[in-house]
Amino acid sequence: MRRKLPVLMLLTVFLLSILAACGKESEADIKEVNIGYFPNLTHITTIVALENGYFKEAFSDDIEIKTKTVSNGGLFMEAMATKSIDVGTVGPGPLLNIFVKDPRYHIISGAVNGGAVLVTSDHSNISSLKDLDGKKVAIPVIGSTQDVMLRKALQEVDLKPTTNGGTVELFAAAPADTATLFIQKSVDATATQEPWGYILESQADGNLLLDWESFAWGKDSTNTVVVAREGFLENDELTKAYLTAHMKAVQFIEQHPEESQELVIHHIKELTGKEIDKEEVEVAFSRLQVTTLVNEQVIQEMATISEEAGYAKSADIDGLFRLELLESLE
Repeated sequence: MRRKLPVLMLLTVFLLSILAACGKESEADIKEVNIGYFPNLTHITTIVALENGYFKEAFSDDIEIKTKTVSNGGLFMEAMATKSIDVGTVGPGPLLNIFVKDPRYHIISGAVNGGAVLVTSDHSNISSLKDLDGKKVAIPVIGSTQDVMLRKALQEVDLKPTTNGGTVELFAAAPADTATLFIQKSVDATATQEPWGYILESQADGNLLLDWESFAWGKDSTNTVVVAREGFLENDELTKAYLTAHMKAVQFIEQHPEESQELVIHHIKELTGKEIDKEEVEVAFSRLQVTTLVNEQVIQEMATISEEAGYAKSADIDGLFRLELLESLE
């Protein structure tokens, strides 16, 4: 019996090593890339890269490119957890809430700064941040990037949401439904992304309380980043290919803003059947900045706010940033 035990142990180790190797190969030898994004203006870098064929150019011919659109960051992270999304653009808020529990998702580039505003309804008589005391404010989703940005703004005037013992009620509502809520006088304000902010101004008597340059961290407010799951990052070539297309899209948007806006309008119409007003897109575009840069300090502050809100158990985001491949391409 003593002679058999080492043999069994060696066999077990051998089998485990084979299984481990197979697992790694299935991740590294990827035959398709699943790209995720939202069908709105703050995901313009992904949309332009798709419309201009940058991803097809960057990936080899034997890689199949698939896309998946979602309506909020929570759904994006769920899809990434099930490998329905390998890489794509999402707000840092939902990512941070997941990362502290499951650190397999990493920021590999910036995408859009700004693009979010604080708009008040005409009936609310709000003229300053302090006037949000006792008011009801809509946010896209609990724990969203706009939720975190609103909490940052409230801190500046010593206000807190009711969920944290304060006096400002947060109300989760899809941005597309906010105009109706304004007209029905169901909410007093909203922290939202563009073009919904301008739509509220032009169609629901909304008043711009804080523009993108003054809301939360201002122009440094990180609205959208490029995120990849760890398994996808095992393949440097595929990751570099995505980043190459992303960087090309950023450059194109900077050099051809009007054409980029037209591409977004066309893309969203193809996806949803609805055509966004050209003026709405133009105004909304003026309230954001495409970028590959990542402001790690801002994202760390976001993580701290998420922890204070009870969305995350910790603000420790060590390992979140994987920017070395981006830096090697710049």
